[in-house]
Amino acid sequence: MLCAQTCAEPSLLAAALPAAHAAVGPFETFLGTLVSTSFDDAPKAMAFAGYGAMGRAARLARQGRLDVWPLHYGALEAGFASGAIRADVVLLQLAEGPGGYCATLANDYVLAAARHARCVVAQVNARAPWCVGSELDLDLRIDAMVEVDIDLVEAPSAPSGETEAAIARHVAGLVPDAATIQIGVGTLPDAVLDALENHRDLGVHSGVLASRMSGLIARGVVTNARKSLEPGISVGNLVIGRRERFDLIDGNPAFALRPAAHTHGLGTLARQERLITINSAIEVDLLGQVNAERADGRPVGGTGGLVDFTRGARLAPKGRAILALRATDRSGSRSRIVPQVEAVTIGRADVDTIVTEFGVAELAHLGAADRARALIAIAAPQHREMLERSLREGGAP
Repeated sequence: MLCAQTCAEPSLLAAALPAAHAAVGPFETFLGTLVSTSFDDAPKAMAFAGYGAMGRAARLARQGRLDVWPLHYGALEAGFASGAIRADVVLLQLAEGPGGYCATLANDYVLAAARHARCVVAQVNARAPWCVGSELDLDLRIDAMVEVDIDLVEAPSAPSGETEAAIARHVAGLVPDAATIQIGVGTLPDAVLDALENHRDLGVHSGVLASRMSGLIARGVVTNARKSLEPGISVGNLVIGRRERFDLIDGNPAFALRPAAHTHGLGTLARQERLITINSAIEVDLLGQVNAERADGRPVGGTGGLVDFTRGARLAPKGRAILALRATDRSGSRSRIVPQVEAVTIGRADVDTIVTEFGVAELAHLGAADRARALIAIAAPQHREMLERSLREGGAP
């Protein structure tokens, strides 16, 4: 069973899964990034899989109920398209227009999975926005349709504090005017978008089109006028946000949802001049290795599109791949610059620029010892002695 992710989730169909599980017996449900509460009270017998423990899927991971597949986001669509990954049943949400249907709010791996599924069930929602670029091919078989007129799943922005604002100011200082940005979702990415309000002629080519981008578009910060590819269009793979964001996108040719082969493809990213990718991480070690997947032995994130965009930005003319994170956990007692990461999501040969509230470490062209010193300099002051001791004792380069 595969259920469409984020705000594209067919919530009525998702809510029916626990009863279906009781009626037909055990099955595994593949989830992407989860922003709804649909599975908060799912029976303990229900099993789940996904490409990461993102959003509320992290709760399932903490309960030991989510099997996390270590896959790059860009590989999911190809895996389903080739049949290497297969879903027996696919649940998705559609919008209806004069020319047919589109997969609303997402043009991700779900459509590829639907082509090979034994059964495809669609929730056709009268409130779903029409998304340019995600129109369904006429030959895609839909076995059953359920017409609804209900609210879509929304993902409200989380409030940020002074630490996030300080990090965001450093990041904004690295973004030139006329850059094309890719940015993730969450408290820190939202703070970065707020910090870009005085920039000019930014473009968007991103995995996610997030609600905070709407304000930048309204203020004329995002114009897409100077993009080298698809000028005039904000390009993404899926939409996460609130109703006002959905209304802005509805039928609007200034936005396009493209398949991951395009949004995350190295060939596309390498041709996007001044591509600045901005993402967050859990921890970074003194080698420059980045962990965005695990903490305390448990999945808390995922590979996602992080590696795709990091490598793509480094190939792009005048591109830069920025990883931002708090220097410590929220208590301040645990450094997130560490001697050795728990899991390696981005290897040391791919890392570019690391930002904390204490500054910027540009690592791409530094040797091992200089990298370690640059990272210690942006660690929280109370943890620098520990990191320096680790360096002296051979626990790091």
